Amino acid sequence: MEFQRRYDDQGLVAVLISPGFGAGWSTWGDPEQREGMLFDSRLVDFVLSHGADGLGDYAESLGYTGYTGGASDVRVEWLEPGVRFYVDEYDGSESLRTFDDLCYVA
Repeated sequence: MEFQRRYDDQGLVAVLISPGFGAGWSTWGDPEQREGMLFDSRLVDFVLSHGADGLGDYAESLGYTGYTGGASDVRVEWLEPGVRFYVDEYDGSESLRTFDDLCYVA
């Protein structure tokens, strides 16, 4: 699926996550559509202007066919472009973890 990323005035890139418990947004969706569910500017614009209410239906209208049950509390997080991150999910609650946040012990 084709999509564009949303950037703010400072050049930060928007990332969509669902921090509430119950169901994840991108982590519970179709793996092939995960990147679009994280970054699609149309979804970001929807959340910024309407909040998360109706996001699942809107995503489906754009062709996102996977599970959208985590849409009810999606919010926008902003990151520096090029920052490596992953979406950490526990019991449906998603949070962003940058690779700089990780502490490895050998």
